[in-house]
Amino acid sequence: MIGEAIQSDTLKALVSQHAIREAVVGRVAGDNQRWTLSVRLGGPTARLVPVRSRREPLRIWASLTAVARYADAVGLRGFVVEL
Repeated sequence: MIGEAIQSDTLKALVSQHAIREAVVGRVAGDNQRWTLSVRLGGPTARLVPVRSRREPLRIWASLTAVARYADAVGLRGFVVEL
């Protein structure tokens, strides 16, 4: 699973099991107006796994506020923002 994108229902299950080590929000490369969410599973050196949508390989949000609403909806208690 490491390195592959994760879907929302899987993310909700992992959050409920306290399996998410870290959540990171970052800007899309080349477009500072769009945001992505990635999570780290396992140890501190594990790779970040991006969240995907049902239709696209990478879920993208138009604002940081929208990412915060999504994170709250899936049960994440916080995240780190990389500018």
